[in-house]
Amino acid sequence: MRIVILVSGTGSNLQAVIDAVASGELDLEIAAVGADRTGTGGVARAAAAGIETFEVPFKEYTDRAAWNHELTRICRSHAPDYVVSSGFMRIVGEEFITAFDGTYLNTHPALLPAFPGAHGVRDALAYGVKVTGCTVHIADAGVDTGPILAQRAVEVHEDDTEDTLHGRIKIAERTLLIETLASLADRHTV
Repeated sequence: MRIVILVSGTGSNLQAVIDAVASGELDLEIAAVGADRTGTGGVARAAAAGIETFEVPFKEYTDRAAWNHELTRICRSHAPDYVVSSGFMRIVGEEFITAFDGTYLNTHPALLPAFPGAHGVRDALAYGVKVTGCTVHIADAGVDTGPILAQRAVEVHEDDTEDTLHGRIKIAERTLLIETLASLADRHTV
């Protein structure tokens, strides 16, 4: 199974996947890692691991459609079985969703359908929930919608801040992403 991973930041989930592939825990090929801006830690991690990288900086395009078209084109060129949005903070357009229909995975730091959007951790804290968590789902044209593949609960502590809670969610998210990819890879080889 071949995957392309999209990142916007440091790439901590990406590093967990790279490590799992290198150790043999995860039987797949990371065909490429891409980012929506230049100089991300995720792209640096991938390059250090010898993985092909690309950048499609959103701010360099005159409109969202042109950016979306280029992202779609480059991802397609790597012939992935799945595209994984892991900390990728851009909403992709219809062309991308159509090109990777049913094969575009997203990680989200909440138990969807609760707390969708860019501030899932902050929103969970503000609402006062005692349990939140993380989700891996098939992304569709909505914001954090689409079929849920897997979830993991994370308890909210009385003294949690957004940073402390998000830190624990990220740990759970890394494990959940690897387990989900392993399950998909097993099904892919059958």
